[in-house]
Amino acid sequence: MRAQIEGSRAVARTVARCRPEVVCAYPISPQTHIVEALSVLVAAGTLAPCEFVNVESEFGAMSVAIGASAAGARAYTATASQGLLYMAEALYNASGLGLPIVMTVANRAIGAPINIWNDQSDSLSQRDSGWIQLYAESNQEAADLHVQAFRIAEELSLPVMVCMDGFVLTHAVEGIDVPSQEQVDAFLPSYRPRQLLDPDAPITIGAMVGPDAFTEVRYLAHAKHLKALEVIPRVAGDFAREFARTSGGLVRPYGCQDAEIVVIALGSVLGTLKDTVDELRSGGVRVGVLGLTTFRPFPYDAVRAALRDARHVIVLERALGTGMGGIVTADVRGSVPAARISTVIAGLGGRPITRAALRELLTGADQLEPLTFLDLKRDVVERELT
Repeated sequence: MRAQIEGSRAVARTVARCRPEVVCAYPISPQTHIVEALSVLVAAGTLAPCEFVNVESEFGAMSVAIGASAAGARAYTATASQGLLYMAEALYNASGLGLPIVMTVANRAIGAPINIWNDQSDSLSQRDSGWIQLYAESNQEAADLHVQAFRIAEELSLPVMVCMDGFVLTHAVEGIDVPSQEQVDAFLPSYRPRQLLDPDAPITIGAMVGPDAFTEVRYLAHAKHLKALEVIPRVAGDFAREFARTSGGLVRPYGCQDAEIVVIALGSVLGTLKDTVDELRSGGVRVGVLGLTTFRPFPYDAVRAALRDARHVIVLERALGTGMGGIVTADVRGSVPAARISTVIAGLGGRPITRAALRELLTGADQLEPLTFLDLKRDVVERELT
């Protein structure tokens, strides 16, 4: 049903229709509205049976999700920024145990200095934690990705992060088609855990593993991620047929067919990029956009296919690998090692990425350095460096 609704509340309603049995929460902006809305649904009996667990920290939230999932419950939580870092140890436990937990990350900058605005430093810092990472371009896609995430997680027995830009999406009110309970029930099977802690049939999971087996454990985790590259587009295809709209998948090309310059990005900035590309293409500039919906596992083959005719690839990054440069760029280089690749760091700490700045960037693409900071206040940094 289409409604004029805040992105966070659309995600909460959609998650509720996925019938989680345990929701554990610790509030941190900008994800608080999601778990707050879920708590109201649980308290009212609208979401039942479901236990809403208030915890003392983000580490506690993920620990409860791990216990719930291991005991056979469909588990969900949400976090952001420092909260994601606080649960980092438990993130590795969730993936290492093969638990199909779904978590929303409302992307927000990491301090110090403290900054509550949006960039993607938090989730990208956990790219090697063993979680599948999906990035939403819009609030509609954010809602849709959660339905797909539970199915992907449970088919693969892997945890899934759905990343949506904090404030830009979480607090934006717009028309969103929130899936109905009947639609979600038809698309998402009842949860049947592959492993279950049962007092009547005791087993041990997550026990000590020595050097003789640890490499094999890690290899198997890697193999499951490679399998996800087949599962994710299949689930997205099933979703498109059931819901009559396209959402999810690995990558989303826009104007790439004849593009000489292709910009790669994740998340909500794709909307601004597409508007800029439309404007430039009307003026004869052959430029396209490649949106990455799936960042982990990284879809090398899909990226390579989309960029096969591009002479210049620009990776627009909303996070910085300090001392190195572009985080996403490193993976893109593995897809197109022969192409000219430029990294543009933009939007850190919520700084606006405007069409005017992007238009200037793309019209002067031939002069780009390998690493550029969009709208950098050079007088400030030069004074401080001096």
